[in-house]
Amino acid sequence: MRSCTKQTKGISAANRGMSLEKDLNDSNQYYLQSGRALIHKKPTPIQVVKVDYPARNAAKITEAYYKVPSTTDYNGIYRGRPIDFEAKETVNKTSFPFKSIHPHQIEHLRLVKQHGGIGFFIIRFRAYGETYLIDAAEIIDRYQHSKRKSISYEEVRTIGSLIREGLTPRLCYLDNVDALYFKEVTHHEK
Repeated sequence: MRSCTKQTKGISAANRGMSLEKDLNDSNQYYLQSGRALIHKKPTPIQVVKVDYPARNAAKITEAYYKVPSTTDYNGIYRGRPIDFEAKETVNKTSFPFKSIHPHQIEHLRLVKQHGGIGFFIIRFRAYGETYLIDAAEIIDRYQHSKRKSISYEEVRTIGSLIREGLTPRLCYLDNVDALYFKEVTHHEK
């Protein structure tokens, strides 16, 4: 399998404003075009309440509400297995707050794992320009059983794996997925 090209160290000054979502969407587009994976951002379901029709072909939604809480940000298929993950960013330098994760997201990822899917969190610490992949079970356990309302940056560095950055793809997170979920075959493919 092809890995990241033109690896960079950290986030350059020009790219510091890029959001995690944009980086993931660009990476997923690359993975789709290269035939490596099929992973998409899930749209948030909305209930349209009011629409203006200034012209027949120019309908404009003027009022809408979120229908139900969304499950997670991304899902798809990778190496024949379902993949589902939540992506979060924090400006906090010392920890990632659990208030950023909703109970229905924890339950959804628990079920993904229970049914044999690949489930994880991608957490970016903007202050350090670092993005980590952490298996959902690690976050779920701490979310449900820890007295703390967050997970420390040092703990994320210990239990997570740092995602390399490149130009194509921007975030090489499938290399982390290979290392974590397909350990027995990754060294043959590289």
